[in-house]
Amino acid sequence: MPLYEHVFISRQDLSNTQAEGLIEHFSTVLADNAGKVVESEYWGIKTMAYKINKNRKGHYAFLKTDAPSEAVQEMERLMRLHDDVMRILTIKVDAHSEGPSVQMQKRDDRGDRRERR
Repeated sequence: MPLYEHVFISRQDLSNTQAEGLIEHFSTVLADNAGKVVESEYWGIKTMAYKINKNRKGHYAFLKTDAPSEAVQEMERLMRLHDDVMRILTIKVDAHSEGPSVQMQKRDDRGDRRERR
């Protein structure tokens, strides 16, 4: 089956448990359509570059999936209809990267950056 990576942003006025509940909800949508979530990460509340629906911040979530295209289309359709989800991004990848995503890595692990003055 094809491999996909999804990032979605939900409204800032949700609690952390509600935002993580959205991850579980969309994971079950994939599972019901013969797909599976390989890994999921909750990135927390982050400030956005510009306002979306009068919101400056949002709950970010990241999913690595192994699912047929029909399951991904159904999940995206339900995400677009859901009132709490503001933006979605889905990318088809050849292989999932090992370990945590760049957002979850500690700042100390990023040795290629200069120190701030």
